[in-house]
Amino acid sequence: MVNIVTGFGPGAGSSIVEHPDIDKISFTGSTEVGKLILQASAGNLKRVLLELGGKSPNIIFPDFDMKLAARNAMNGVFFNSGQVCAAGTRIFVQRDIYEEFVDELTKVSAGMQPGNPLDPKTRLGPVVSREQYDRVNGYIEAGKGEGARVTIGGGVESGKGYFVKPTIFADVKNDMKIAREEIFGPVAATIPFKDENDAVFQGNDTTYGLAAAVWTNDISRAHKVARALKAGTVCVNCYGMIDTGMPFGGYKQSGFGREGSKHVLDLFTQIKSVYIKL
Repeated sequence: MVNIVTGFGPGAGSSIVEHPDIDKISFTGSTEVGKLILQASAGNLKRVLLELGGKSPNIIFPDFDMKLAARNAMNGVFFNSGQVCAAGTRIFVQRDIYEEFVDELTKVSAGMQPGNPLDPKTRLGPVVSREQYDRVNGYIEAGKGEGARVTIGGGVESGKGYFVKPTIFADVKNDMKIAREEIFGPVAATIPFKDENDAVFQGNDTTYGLAAAVWTNDISRAHKVARALKAGTVCVNCYGMIDTGMPFGGYKQSGFGREGSKHVLDLFTQIKSVYIKL
């Protein structure tokens, strides 16, 4: 039996979390709301699965096909207008190829123009609400104010609809607001790195840990970096892959627990031991 309860977080959501007869909460959403759910669940110790936000690193090494990496990095940010928890919004590029890669990323992103989401030719639709529209634009302005360089986009579309221009920031530092906080919109921050160790250090320098990606033809490097990255899902030479047979979930403030695969069964079942004397 499925019972659907519609409503907002305060009222509907809070009642579900606080109700003593509901044994388990599985939540997908923001880290801020996830923390509130976890706090509320302490009252009755109900079990909680949290799949929360992300600020995922997408690491580009110079030994991989730059054009292919740029096109996939673009899709990793702008898919669903950037409204994806695992979006690869922090694009780390080795300094040797940084400017060239940013130019290529900007070039391929020029085709991602906002349009009617009901038109099959449209590649970038609107964000979900006026609130999110204003929020994303606020981050874009914050990025400019911090000194990041806009290579494309950098604002919202005028007219009807909550359309945000696909935006790429260059010369981003990992301590900038646009690199620290989840924007949940079509905004990419490109960040240079020195070497493999620096890529891992900067990639892990975040409160999140949902997803990550590595682009390299060196299989030893791929294994080493994938192992070192603190993320629940790491893709090598691809991005945004998902399979119901694989676990999906995060480290750190991206939540805990896993969706998909046999591991999810542990979170939706109780283990019972029964002793019988015959």
